[in-house]
Amino acid sequence: MATDLLQFVLYVVALTALAWPLGLYMARVFSGERTWLTPVVRPVERGLLRACGLGAEPAGQHWSRYALAALAFNLAGWLVLYAVLRLQDVLPLNPQDLPRLTPDLAFNTAVSFVTNTNWQAYGGETTMSYLSQMVGLTVQNFVSAATGIAVAVAVVRGVVGRETRAIGNFWADLVRSILYLLLPLSIVFGLFLVWQGVPQNLDAYVEATTLEGVRQVIAQGPAAAQIAIKQLGTNGGGFFNANSAVPYENPTPLTNFVEMLAILLIPAAFPFLFGRMVKDMRQGVAIFAAMLVLFLGALALTYGSEIGGNPLLADLPVDQSAGSLEGKEVRFGTGNSALWATATTAASNGSVNAMHDSFKPLAMLAPMLQIQTGEVVFGGVGSGFYGMLAFVLLTVFLAGLMVGRTPEYLGKKIEAREVKLAVIAFLVMPLGVLGFGALAAAIPSAAASAPAAGPHGLSEILYAYSSATGNNGSAFAGFSANTVFHNTLLGIAMLLGRYVFIVPMLAVAGSLAAKKTVPASAGTFPTHTMLFVTLLVAVILIIGGLTFFPVLALGPIAEHVAMLAGQSF
Repeated sequence: MATDLLQFVLYVVALTALAWPLGLYMARVFSGERTWLTPVVRPVERGLLRACGLGAEPAGQHWSRYALAALAFNLAGWLVLYAVLRLQDVLPLNPQDLPRLTPDLAFNTAVSFVTNTNWQAYGGETTMSYLSQMVGLTVQNFVSAATGIAVAVAVVRGVVGRETRAIGNFWADLVRSILYLLLPLSIVFGLFLVWQGVPQNLDAYVEATTLEGVRQVIAQGPAAAQIAIKQLGTNGGGFFNANSAVPYENPTPLTNFVEMLAILLIPAAFPFLFGRMVKDMRQGVAIFAAMLVLFLGALALTYGSEIGGNPLLADLPVDQSAGSLEGKEVRFGTGNSALWATATTAASNGSVNAMHDSFKPLAMLAPMLQIQTGEVVFGGVGSGFYGMLAFVLLTVFLAGLMVGRTPEYLGKKIEAREVKLAVIAFLVMPLGVLGFGALAAAIPSAAASAPAAGPHGLSEILYAYSSATGNNGSAFAGFSANTVFHNTLLGIAMLLGRYVFIVPMLAVAGSLAAKKTVPASAGTFPTHTMLFVTLLVAVILIIGGLTFFPVLALGPIAEHVAMLAGQSF
């Protein structure tokens, strides 16, 4: 246990130490300032923008044009990826002669990767050709992450702007996100993974005979490149079916630690980007502190539940001194499994190194609730931060109501328009989780995909639709999602969770950018203090609790009570 706690401390310290300078670097990139990569990257950036007919310095866009550009680009990406998946059997680089995907699975998968969800209703190495992995999935890992980063930067510009209609240019932000941030980090990280033993080749799968005399097919392929961007871009979709529990994807304790850092690195850097761009680092530190408090609370609940062992096994001759090891890789143990589960659901990542379906009920509840609150701790690349800004604006508005004055945030008055738009964004999660989840539980053929009985079966359905709507992508291993019903409904949930959040937040950015700034006064509520951090955390927990506590009480909480009474499901 002491070793686990020491690793948790080391993880938080390393994450903070890396995120701060990265956030400052990102602020320079998106402010158009010179960086150490500028001499190499700037000519490529200008060439790409000119080739697209935009000129070397594209003009700023109104929020509606910015949103339209983002939606059009993502639609084009979906069409290309859908075509690749449907034509996989006749396209090259398919050494295993894998068949094309069915229409519903191709729809679900294309939506999943375009929305930065990377939900997988299939086994990666048994379904996807090398071409589909590289040209289809890996490309979307880059551009879907870049879309989230671009939108978040646009929202920050809305906070910073003064009496302007422009919040930046989507195409310029997209290109900069890839060239200055995602591509350099992925190259370094990919080479690190190859060094540690992750495959990166185009070889056919290898047949081997085990010591028991059983034939086994060992998958090969261009894995390292996809794993690097899937973690850095909080994508999460794995090259291999069992994801980061597979030695080929996560071979050593060092790769395990570094991959966990990669999951939260860019999301954790965004508060520091924000602090520099608003010219008040205290604002960014306050948001980072709120994120960290929520993260540590979820980690404490997950780890505390798992390290205590399973009371159902208390009377059996089973050694539980290392905690509950059901569904976990012994080489990672309870601590690394709990930390990964917390990190992957704090971000919209979805990769796993242990099976969440095997976690004890309260350990299942913590990751699920992190997704349901909008994955703002630390959230997906970009998407987590603009989600957190929505909570910040709501907190400021509520604080203003308490003291009876018009709320302000960084000199901008927060009025009915901004709050209404933020509430529209908040309604996405209840619609996708509670609405679609209820539909899936009420239809017998759909409910059959959750094989467990009672509250655990409800948790399996609840987790699936939370993961899809929250653009997370992780799943309970026991849930059979590859049906026409779930492929279709989960795909729609992913679209709602991504774009019905993006458009209102860009509208908020446009509204804020057009406002005048007002000087701070004695009545201005400070948004950089511990009081504000406490209020922000409380608002997030209260909204999540009021929305989802009833159904959580029927799922993981009821299962926990039953477990204490000696009943399992």
